[in-house]
Amino acid sequence: MELKGCVAVVSGGASGLGEACCRLLVKNGGKAAILDLTEDKGKQLAAELGDATIFCKTDVTSTESVQAAVDRTMEKFGAIHAAVNCAGVGFPSKVLSKKGPMSMEHFNLVIQINLIGTMNVIRCAAEQMLKNTPNDDGEKGVVVNTSSGAAFEGQIGQAAYSASKAGVVGMTLPIAREFADYGIRVVTIAPGLFDTPMVAGMTEEVRQSLIAKLLYPKRMGRPMEFAMLVKQIIENPMLNGETIRLDGGVRMQPR
Repeated sequence: MELKGCVAVVSGGASGLGEACCRLLVKNGGKAAILDLTEDKGKQLAAELGDATIFCKTDVTSTESVQAAVDRTMEKFGAIHAAVNCAGVGFPSKVLSKKGPMSMEHFNLVIQINLIGTMNVIRCAAEQMLKNTPNDDGEKGVVVNTSSGAAFEGQIGQAAYSASKAGVVGMTLPIAREFADYGIRVVTIAPGLFDTPMVAGMTEEVRQSLIAKLLYPKRMGRPMEFAMLVKQIIENPMLNGETIRLDGGVRMQPR
């Protein structure tokens, strides 16, 4: 699918990985609906990128909120060709701590945002993709999800986060198989250590200890490098039903 003229809904699009995706899409002639709860950053980004974008204040855990964002995107741009799921949280918590068992509210919140929120955007966006005129390959749309290396090597304190991201990996192939009849591809990216707001609160000592585990390059990933892979997924019709690790070769240790 060509990026020029491609309309994408990008959850978590106001910052980090999602922001980079919106910028790259617009730079290459696409259009982006920025779905995010952070209203000030979302509106600022939409104003900067111009008429090729809209901001939709969106809670991905709410069916009504996601549907409203999809409806507004259709009203503005007339189609949806891609859904890029970048919304996510990573609050750490041990199952058993000095304060007692993990709060189920904590576990549920992470699952709701990272896993259920991803499904929420997929189902609403894909419904609109069905209306698209297929290209020469019979393609109508593309879904790109964000998992994490924690889906495979979750560290202590990441039980909720790892479960949510493993869920994203687990549903990638079944949805790709189902959507094949519709001409819609589904691919998941599992990023490693990326310089995003989610890791901004780490101390420099912690950052350097994590970077030391990388093979090459010896640095955090840049959001635009994530966006570059999203671009390739949208453009390359043979990428389907797969989870791609984007992590500099890191394999996380228990701590």
